[in-house]
Amino acid sequence: MQLKSFTDLSLRTLLYVGMQGENLSTIGEIADFFHISKEHLRKVVHRLSSLGYLHTTRGIYGGMQLAMAADQIRLGKVVALMEEDMSIIDCEGRQCTLTGRCKLKGVLMQAQQAFLQVLDQYTLADVLSDPLLQQQLRIELHAVS
Repeated sequence: MQLKSFTDLSLRTLLYVGMQGENLSTIGEIADFFHISKEHLRKVVHRLSSLGYLHTTRGIYGGMQLAMAADQIRLGKVVALMEEDMSIIDCEGRQCTLTGRCKLKGVLMQAQQAFLQVLDQYTLADVLSDPLLQQQLRIELHAVS
């Protein structure tokens, strides 16, 4: 299963903002850091904010920070909310001679649920606590600033 780029950017945005602690992060900083479009990132930030993961402040001194503690942000829930339609296979949208006699859809749905259950065992704090990630982010942040 491959995550959509929107979901990938959402997770990376949460990582970046989470590493900043109480400091505000801006869309420009994050876009520069990950070499991505500010416009695309704006949509990601808007969605994360509307779901209650980010608190945003407008204006010249504005920015964003986590709206809840990193240990309250379950990765599986974030992925499920950002992916919206996680159908692995489309049995309904086309005619298939096996419809009604095939267990493939059920098996794939079980696999998808297992995927999300594993992700839900981890929080943003778990990922942020990785010393190698912290070191890499600090090196990159220093290079960008």
